Amino acid sequence: MNMRVAATAIVIGLVAAGAPALGKVSHVRKPAVTTAARGVVHRAAVRKPAAKKSRVAALPAAAAPAGNGHHRKGRRAVQKRNKEADNLAALDHDPLAAPANFPADVVGWRLNEDPATGARLGLPEKLVPHAGASRTGSRWTSTQGQIQIETFRLAEAALPALFEEQKKASRREITSSALRPDSFVISGVQGLKNFVVRADAHGGEVRGVTILYDQATQGIMGRVAVAIANSFAGFPDPNAAPLPGMRRTVEYGTAIVVGSDGDLVASGRVTDECQTITVPGLGHVERVAEDKANNLALLRLYGARNLIPAVLGGDSADSVQGDELTLVGIADPLAQAGEGAVTSVAASLTAQGVAPAPKLGFSGAAALDARGRFAGMVDLNPSIVAGSGAASQAATLVAADAVRAFLQAHITPAAAAGGRAAMEQSVVRVICVRK
Repeated sequence: MNMRVAATAIVIGLVAAGAPALGKVSHVRKPAVTTAARGVVHRAAVRKPAAKKSRVAALPAAAAPAGNGHHRKGRRAVQKRNKEADNLAALDHDPLAAPANFPADVVGWRLNEDPATGARLGLPEKLVPHAGASRTGSRWTSTQGQIQIETFRLAEAALPALFEEQKKASRREITSSALRPDSFVISGVQGLKNFVVRADAHGGEVRGVTILYDQATQGIMGRVAVAIANSFAGFPDPNAAPLPGMRRTVEYGTAIVVGSDGDLVASGRVTDECQTITVPGLGHVERVAEDKANNLALLRLYGARNLIPAVLGGDSADSVQGDELTLVGIADPLAQAGEGAVTSVAASLTAQGVAPAPKLGFSGAAALDARGRFAGMVDLNPSIVAGSGAASQAATLVAADAVRAFLQAHITPAAAAGGRAAMEQSVVRVICVRK
């Protein structure tokens, strides 16, 4: 809460509490004064109310009687801040609704995954363009430091103890706090800045975010801070799809080797808007061509030799036999305890796409038919389940013909007999790092 508003509220309380007392003093003194000369009584009756009026008039405008317009404005400001505190205390978790509370495009609202902590949160990227590492997480700041957003991760921490510790931190005045079994939120004033702290617990680990902003930015940051806290997910489901519109800071996918000298085909969506693309153990990759219609990208890994290209050739008329598929790819590290193993999963080709949808990281994976022949490439696309607001992972198949046509326009893909064992040697993990 703004310190000025807090002071005003205190003054209002003092005036309200003091008014009856003043009236009572006047009522007690009158009988005693009436025993004196009438002229003295008149002087006392006139002067005392005048003194009282002048004392009230000297107070700030916001402390004037309820009918005063300034007081109404002050009360509305207090109510607005109380509403924001209530929103925080409710710990609503609806990041999709957050941009509706403020001009999302103006502040650059974007849902991100923090690679330092594994948490997910919304960020006003235009307001905090400077990103870096903190002692226990990541930090985003405005150019002059008026706004600071910092994540933290504590491997061994007790949530109630951390809650009390955060409340007692130096120079903090708490205006709202709520502790739940697996999370807490605290808001208030710290020095000359407003602050919000949100934390989630799972097992013995706690992940959280601290938002600090100058009181002068309250007009927009009051709402943005609430949205950041509400969007924060300390332990997102590793198998859940990213929300639509969300671009992960670090995104994992699968690429298929299509040339022994370093040519790869991958998902255009996974490798889009990347600051860097790498293949673990092999080096940096360049994106050299794309097919937006089929969501395909051709990548080039320079300096690589003796890679084993996948077998993509075959007669298009009978390359896919039946609806049963085997998907060969590399799941997201969160879905396999930090590992990078190649795995195969069974799926079916339906009218709606590939079912069941594989885990995150399989975007770009190879799909083989019942005979072990290349049937196409997996394309994962997050979508919203109607009526629930929840994100789901939709998987479709980019047909083998489309993949071959794209590659033939740029390179000569391998053409020979293959199978699942061979394909497992021809897929690699790609990592896209965005700003």
